Amino acid sequence: MDTRIKTVVILGGGTAGWMTASYLGKALQRTVRIVVLEAPGIPRIGVGEATVPNLQRAFFDYLGIAEEEWMRECNASFKMAVKFINWRTPGSGSPRPRTVDGRPDVFHHPFGLLREADNIPLSHYWAASTLEGETTEPFDYSCFVEPAMMDAKRAPRLLDDTKQANYAWHFDAQLVADFLRRFAVGKQGVEHVEDEMTEVLTDDRGFITALRTKSGRLLEGDLFVDCSGFRGLLINQAMGEPFVDMSDHLLCDSAVATAVPHDDERDGVEPYTSSIAMPAGWTWKIPMLGRFGSGYVFSSTFTDRDQATLDFSRLWGLDPEQTTFNNIRFRVGRNRRAWVRNCVSIGLASCFVEPLESSGIYFIYAAIHMLAKHFPDRNFDSVLVDRFNREIEEMFDDTRDFLQAHYYFSPRTDTPFWRANKELTLAEGIREKVETYRAGLAVNPPITDENSYYGNFEAEFRNFWTNGSYYCILAGLGVLPRTKLPVLNYKPESVAMAGQLFAEVRRKQQEAIDALPTHQEFLRRLHRVS
Repeated sequence: MDTRIKTVVILGGGTAGWMTASYLGKALQRTVRIVVLEAPGIPRIGVGEATVPNLQRAFFDYLGIAEEEWMRECNASFKMAVKFINWRTPGSGSPRPRTVDGRPDVFHHPFGLLREADNIPLSHYWAASTLEGETTEPFDYSCFVEPAMMDAKRAPRLLDDTKQANYAWHFDAQLVADFLRRFAVGKQGVEHVEDEMTEVLTDDRGFITALRTKSGRLLEGDLFVDCSGFRGLLINQAMGEPFVDMSDHLLCDSAVATAVPHDDERDGVEPYTSSIAMPAGWTWKIPMLGRFGSGYVFSSTFTDRDQATLDFSRLWGLDPEQTTFNNIRFRVGRNRRAWVRNCVSIGLASCFVEPLESSGIYFIYAAIHMLAKHFPDRNFDSVLVDRFNREIEEMFDDTRDFLQAHYYFSPRTDTPFWRANKELTLAEGIREKVETYRAGLAVNPPITDENSYYGNFEAEFRNFWTNGSYYCILAGLGVLPRTKLPVLNYKPESVAMAGQLFAEVRRKQQEAIDALPTHQEFLRRLHRVS
C-alpha cells in the first residue's frame, strides 16, 4: 500500500508560506504536489526585517539562489550586529546614546568570531583583565573587529566581493515573499491559489482532509501547513491546539511601525540593526538604501497606542498626523505543540517572541528544515511528530529566556515598565546560564570558527544562543562575572597569548576601516544605483 504524502497544502503566503513552499519543493524533489492558498489583500506584518547570519547557507544556498540575486530583488543591506542604545541609562527614547560610566550607553551583539587562546575563549581573558582593573575597554570592542567597522559605517565586503566579516541581512519582507513566490511557482512547480479559506473539513479522527474556499474550490491534501499568522486558523482554530502564553516572561505585546526616509549621502547607511530603549519597550531601526524601517515595540500594560505613537514620532521627528503607521498587536508564546495530527504550524501561527534579536525569520527556516528532516508518510508516526515538537519547544524557550535576560538585567528602573521586568520570574534554564556566567565559565560552546555559523545547522539549531551572545548582552548591561576563570591563574603563557590576540583585534579593526568601502558605496554598486 502506497502511504506517501501526495499533496501538501500551505495556508497563507507571506514570508513563512513562500519560504516553506520553496524549501519543501527542493527537499521533496517535486515528488509531492505543493499548493499555497493565499488570500488576496491580507496585509503582511513587518516594516523592515532583520536576520541572523546562517540564512544564506541554510536557506538560499540550499535552494541554489545566489546572495547577490535575492539581495537585489529585496532591497537588502548588511547587518553585522545588533547595536543596543540607552539600555543602561534612564530617559526618554533617543537615537543618541547617553553617557554611563564616562562612555556612551552603547553595546553590540556582533556576528564576529570569538577567538581562543589555549582553547579558552577570549571573553574569559577579557573578564579577568576587567575584574583585575587591567582594562576598561568594553567587551565588544576588545574581542571583536566589527564594532569599530560599524562605527565607521563600513561594509563587511570589499568591492571585489571578498568577505571581511560575518554578517546577516536587512530586507523588505514583502519583496522577499514576492521573490520566493516567483521562484517556487516558476522553479519548483508550486501551485498558487489566490482565494480565501471559508471552511476546514476534517475526518472522524480529527485529521484535516480539505480546505474550502470562498469561490467554492475544495483543496484536498494529506499534510496541511498553517502559515496563517497570529490567527492560527488551522492549528488553533481547527485543531483546537492551545497557545501557551509567555507574557509572564516578556511584557511587550504591541508595536507601531513605519518606514522613515533617510539621507544616505549626508548620514551614510548603518550596517547594523539598532535597538533603542524606550519608556515602555524599545524601537528597532533597520537601514536600507534611501530609508530605514522602524517600529516601537511596547507593552500595552504600561502605555497606550496613542502615547506610543507620539513617543515614536518624536524619536524620528515625524508628524503623527501625516504619517501612515502599521499598528501591530501580537501574542507572545508558542503553541503547546507545533505539529498536531496532520497539521504543522510555521511562522507566526506557531510561535512568536518580539524581534529583539531578529529570530523571526530564523524560526521559519529552522522549522522548515526540521519538517523536511522529519517529513512523514500518511501514517504520521508519532516519533517523528513528537521529536519535531520537542525541537521547536526547546528552540523557542531558549530564545525566550535569552530575550528576557536583556530586560531583567538592564539596570534601568526609571519607568514602571523597566521596574516590572525585574519582578518577573526567570526560567530555570536562564538562571543556570547566568550563574554559570557569573562563575566565570562558558554558558554554551562559543562561536570560534565559521563552521559554527554555517557548517553545522543541526548543532546551531539546538544551541542558538552561544557563550559569546551571553557575554555580549550581560557585559553590555554592566553585569560581570563574580570571578575570573580560576584556571587562568595557572596559565601565564596563555594569558600572554590572549594579550597578543587583543592587539591583533585592534590592528584588524584599523586595517578593515582603511580597506573597506562604506556600506552605502557597496550597496549602491550592488543595487546598481547610479
